[in-house]
Formats: sequence, C-alpha cells, structure tokens
Amino acid sequence: MVSDEALRTIVGIIGNIICLFFFLSPVPTFVRIWKKGSVERYSAFPYLAALMSCLVWTLYSLPMVHPGSTLVLTISASGVAIESIYITLFLIFSDNKKRLKVLLIVLLELFFTALLATLALTNLVHTQKKIRSLIVGFVCIFFGVVLYSSPLAVMKLVISTKSVEYMPFFLSFASFMNSLVWTSYALIRFDPFVLVPNGLGTLFGLAQMILHAVYYKSTKQLIAERKGKEVNLSDAVVEAGEEQPKKIGAIAPEINGHDSEDQS
Repeated sequence: MVSDEALRTIVGIIGNIICLFFFLSPVPTFVRIWKKGSVERYSAFPYLAALMSCLVWTLYSLPMVHPGSTLVLTISASGVAIESIYITLFLIFSDNKKRLKVLLIVLLELFFTALLATLALTNLVHTQKKIRSLIVGFVCIFFGVVLYSSPLAVMKLVISTKSVEYMPFFLSFASFMNSLVWTSYALIRFDPFVLVPNGLGTLFGLAQMILHAVYYKSTKQLIAERKGKEVNLSDAVVEAGEEQPKKIGAIAPEINGHDSEDQS
C-alpha cells in the first residue's frame, strides 16, 4: 500500500507538471502580442498577481520556513522566472501609461517580498518554524486568493461582451487543473495554506470553463462579423481607389474641350 507521504510526492510531481503547463499556457497570447506589437486589451494583472504569489510561495517553501515543501519550492521558483519574462514583454509592448503602472506594481511587489523575507528570516530566526510558517502562510493565502480571483475582471468583460476572445481557453483550463491537483496535494497531508487559495482557484477555474462553454458560439460569430466588416472596408477602399482614375479620365476631355473653345 502506498504511504501518504509517497502519494503526496506523486501528486506534487503531477502538480509541478500541470503547474508548469499553467505557467506556459499564456505563450500563445504573448506570441499574438509580439506579432501585433501591442498588448491590445489584455490585462497585466493576472501576471502581476502570479508573480507576487510565486514570490511568497517561494519564501514559504524554504526549508527554514516550512520544511518538507521541496515540490512547492521548485515550481514556485520556476513561476517567478516565467512570470518575469511575461511582464518584461508586457512592459515592452505597452503604452507609456500602462508601462509606468506595471513597473510601479512590480517594484512594490519586490519591496514587499524583501520586507517579508527580512522579517521571516532575521527577526523571527529564533522563533519556532511553525510561527514562521503561520506568518508567511497567511500572506500566501492572501496573494493566492488574489491570483485566482484575478480573472474576475476578465470574466466580467466576457459576460458584458458575450465573447471569450480575451480569456484564453488554455489558460482557464490549466488554471482549473492546477488548482484541482494542488487542492488534492493539500488534503493528503493537511496544509490549510495550500488548500484555501487552491480550493478557491478550483471554483473560479470551473466558472471560467462554464463561460467558455456558454459563449463559445457567440465568440465565433463576433469574430466572423468583425472580419467581414474588415473585408468590406478593404473592398470599399479598393473600389474608391479604382474610381478615382476614372473620374480624372472623365474630367480630362472636358478640360481639353474648354481649351479648344478658348483657342477658337
């Protein structure tokens, strides 16, 4: 029979794989941003929230704070690196107003993490590890909830526009699966700090999947209509360009006729 610890390790490894997929799921979005040369209506908030969450989870899973959390540490540190790349691209392809706002938030996140690490690893160095885990754990719950609730703004946009174009399916699916696996991980050896944000994330991920199912057809129709309008507009421009020489050609004989009358 598989022990709880072995089962937890297996689930943790699966969680690392799925979470890595979750972190990489926005890649198609950033390929589109790269090609367009603009972030369009995409929000930086999910990536900023993910970066903050990964920073505090990295701190939480350190051996001197919460021993036995190696699998949380590996994926959290990977998340910090990946989210940093996304935010860098967002900064490159944003306008000046958005760029300044995102940069200020990143600096605040780094300052807060450094402050928390200082408190946890220096001022609390002589206290029990449980106290460290408790303090950093509550911070992790807060930012974990912020991370998994960050799509709420996008979900509101989906409902108002009846389109899931700006809520990528793979990101929603990966978020749901990631939360589900880490919820299971937290239940095997009860860890409330992992359970609370991931349990909430499972509910939000399920809500996003339902929205994709509800607005899938309407999204296709809206995109088709928009492309149709773009085609019609381009045709109108072409026709206008073709009519212009005809008008000039029609005016030319009249000018020549007037010149002939003047000469006579």
